[in-house]
Amino acid sequence: MASMPPTPSIGFVLDCADPDTLTGFWSTALGWNHLGSDGHYSVIAAPGPGGQKLLLQRVPEPKAGKNRMHLDLHVADVEAEADRLESLGATRLADAQEGYGSTWIVMADPEGNEFCVCDMAGDC
Repeated sequence: MASMPPTPSIGFVLDCADPDTLTGFWSTALGWNHLGSDGHYSVIAAPGPGGQKLLLQRVPEPKAGKNRMHLDLHVADVEAEADRLESLGATRLADAQEGYGSTWIVMADPEGNEFCVCDMAGDC
């Protein structure tokens, strides 16, 4: 019997104009550690061994339109977290929305990349 290949893990990459600026925003927003950068790439990771990573990648073209994939930040208090993220440089793109048993707010990071702040009650 042939052995099954290992299940792949997922790495997240966010294209951006300035990885260093977004590293400051996302590492503070998520409470993750900055692992290093080289001018074209910057990596942050969740604390602890084997923590999830986010690679911020410099690209020459500007963001043009809605992200095809985005991050959902699951938190206990959506409004409080949205306020905190605004103080770090994020922007609210819409008022709180409800559906699927959840409440969420669509936001953008300092370069305009969309993400959602969701409660932990359901799937957003």
